[in-house]
Amino acid sequence: MRVGIVILPEHRWWAAEPKWRGAEEYGFDHAWTYDHLGWRSLVDGPWFDSVPTLTAAAMVTSEIRLGTFVVSPNFRHPVPLARQALAIDDISDGRFMLGLGSGASGIGQYDRQAMGHGGEDITQAQVADRFAEFVELSDALLTGPKTTFTGEYYRTEEARNAPGCVQRPRVPFLIAANGPKAMGLAARFGQGWVTTGRPGGAETVDAWWADVAKRAARFDRALEEIGRDPSTIDRYVSVDASPLFALESVEAFTEHVSRARDTGFTDVVIHWPRPDGPYAGRELVLEEVAADVLPLLGGRATRRDADNSANPGNGSGVSGVREGGGGK
Repeated sequence: MRVGIVILPEHRWWAAEPKWRGAEEYGFDHAWTYDHLGWRSLVDGPWFDSVPTLTAAAMVTSEIRLGTFVVSPNFRHPVPLARQALAIDDISDGRFMLGLGSGASGIGQYDRQAMGHGGEDITQAQVADRFAEFVELSDALLTGPKTTFTGEYYRTEEARNAPGCVQRPRVPFLIAANGPKAMGLAARFGQGWVTTGRPGGAETVDAWWADVAKRAARFDRALEEIGRDPSTIDRYVSVDASPLFALESVEAFTEHVSRARDTGFTDVVIHWPRPDGPYAGRELVLEEVAADVLPLLGGRATRRDADNSANPGNGSGVSGVREGGGGK
């Protein structure tokens, strides 16, 4: 079981940098940030763009994988996004994962409003169709040397890709999908699938996990329909979408990890605790989880501790093993 952590892009870099370094030193397998122009109840507070944030994070880390959680079509276009992804992949030396989502939550909320589209009607079907084009074009742009594409929502003429991604054939896609159409995209294009469970959450933890299990079974069927081996795609679950914040306590974290493993997930994603509001919690719990639980799960923290035991004088605090793109 691997564990990732989301660091919201709400801090000036002098305050954010220690968190990104800390995520690596604690032994997390991957670290993420949101890709929005502003987010929900935090919309009037500080907020920074994900691309320079991840670029800076790549410069102060060396092992941990980094990614967007998740990019949506509400204000991104696949052509410049492909160039940005290529650059982060290069700067991070092949540690970048491109998380993609439809932007359907609240039909885009503030992102659409800030882009001047808040008063325009858009249906869930249109959101799904646009996302399908977004993913298909992003895949083409990052794999082919030259791309021409004409769709209902996007078009491009002879967009170049040189020098190409460090990771081949392209950066891994982590595709957020809760419904059948998006799951079909994840099955076709994804190296990872992530779910947040029932939109709007659930009243109890048991109900939330029961819903997640149904979605996992539905994703199995999506893979079966296209003849894809289930072992070729990783499964992520964003457990803080449940009623129980993962870092409320060590026990809450271990409960989520146990349920995720039992439901067939390979990766759990949690959030760095904030002092109040969304994801409110204590960093002391984060430190306890990193010290006492992560080394038992078989990910980077386990390998780091094994390496330190074998080489007690290295004092590095991080594993010397480079992570593969979305591998087991």
